[in-house]
Amino acid sequence: MRIAVNARMLTQRNPGGIGTYAFETLRRITARHREHDFLFIVDRPFPRRGSFPGNVFVTRAFPSVHPFLWYPWFEWAVPRILRRFGADVFLSPDGFIPLSGSVSAVAVIHDMNFHHNPEDLPCLHSRYFNHFFPRYARRARSLATVSEHSRKDIACICAVDPGKITVTGSAAEGSFQPLTEAERAKMRQELTGGVPYFLTVGALHPRKNLVRLIEAFGRFRDENPCEVKLVLAGPRMFKTREIFRARERIRFGKDVLFIGAVPDDRLPWIYGGARAFFFVSYFEGFGIPALEAMSAGVPVVAADRTALPEVCGDAAFYVDPFSVNAIAGAMKILFYDEALRRELVEKGTIRKGRFSWDRTADLLWQAVERTLV
Repeated sequence: MRIAVNARMLTQRNPGGIGTYAFETLRRITARHREHDFLFIVDRPFPRRGSFPGNVFVTRAFPSVHPFLWYPWFEWAVPRILRRFGADVFLSPDGFIPLSGSVSAVAVIHDMNFHHNPEDLPCLHSRYFNHFFPRYARRARSLATVSEHSRKDIACICAVDPGKITVTGSAAEGSFQPLTEAERAKMRQELTGGVPYFLTVGALHPRKNLVRLIEAFGRFRDENPCEVKLVLAGPRMFKTREIFRARERIRFGKDVLFIGAVPDDRLPWIYGGARAFFFVSYFEGFGIPALEAMSAGVPVVAADRTALPEVCGDAAFYVDPFSVNAIAGAMKILFYDEALRRELVEKGTIRKGRFSWDRTADLLWQAVERTLV
């Protein structure tokens, strides 16, 4: 079989959850199914050739960074490449597929936040996603997504049979492990001068709910005489002005640290040094950072909606993401209650074992095989 892959997200500097999903699943699928040829279609130089076996070939089309270029990339450039390659299947880990042509397509649609919260995105992105993604979902021969929450959401909004959608889940990479106490102390010393810190990880944009998180931190510090910092790790994306204004408004803004995108080899250490991990997004299709924190032996505070309760189970302390008081209250509890912290860490160790990239890759491959039936 000849399988063409939309591999644009493997060339991105800060790929995020979708890029992580693509890399972890594709490197397993291509290694396990060497009887098939894979063609990775990219739009920029491909820096990860050494991570994939010899049955993977790479071809490059013109850059497609701007939304104005997405349509010609997928409707003109990709179909020509598919014909030239003689593709049997087109696999797209970020959901974009050609609407024309006869090649069977597998689209991975991670969530429908663009439908529920269109204001979170730049106007062109929002309009494009809301216009085309329901069409992609109906055009695809097979669909995959990362949670049961997203499966139901996609089926309803895109008007497709839920039986067409495979839930693959996601996972945390194996480098996330608990630190020793000495390692935790070293990490705190490097990052905050030895002061304990709360952590959140993810790209800076509205649905991560960082304005309320910062306001909650300010309220917690106003009401509790303790030394602690709030560390936000992740690259800037969309509409970040209000996030930085929130830091300026609170009395302890100097204790809110934006450290930007973190190299992969350093990220497990930053997780491991945290007193608690806060993941209070008001919309998540899955939430890989919650599993990364559990794997690093750090208690998790999570929003009580969308896919997070499905992913975290009983291994998180849940809050209403729209309540600053609730988030501030969780900070107080997780800072002072050592017994609860230990309980959440123990439950997180069990919970994260339910997810693995091997299982996710196998399920995504099943979605590919369904196109041949």
